[in-house]
Amino acid sequence: MPAHSSRPVDSITEQTFAERVLQTERPVLVQFWATWCHPCRMVTPIVEQLAAEQSDHLDVVKVDLDEEPGLAAQLGITSVPAFVVYNGGQPTGGWVGAVPKHVLEEKLNSILRGGG
Repeated sequence: MPAHSSRPVDSITEQTFAERVLQTERPVLVQFWATWCHPCRMVTPIVEQLAAEQSDHLDVVKVDLDEEPGLAAQLGITSVPAFVVYNGGQPTGGWVGAVPKHVLEEKLNSILRGGG
């Protein structure tokens, strides 16, 4: 098991987005959320579990829409929870809405395999 297997899901900002998402070699799952969003709060523990389980090949970060409205607007995020997968600095797929863990894993794995 890699040493970074318990890597937390960091909150990122407009200032750290390029470094953490666009300039990394690893695929990155970005969760867009808000504290007032009940589905966001429901799916967050699932995302954190997934981040720990897939930390050997995937980074997971989150963006709070209320704290980073400029970043959300720049990326076209209008609903939460929203998920976007970046690979090689480019968005390669995503979805909106809270889903059970197995569905989240299926969507993520499909995107990572190039199925969008």
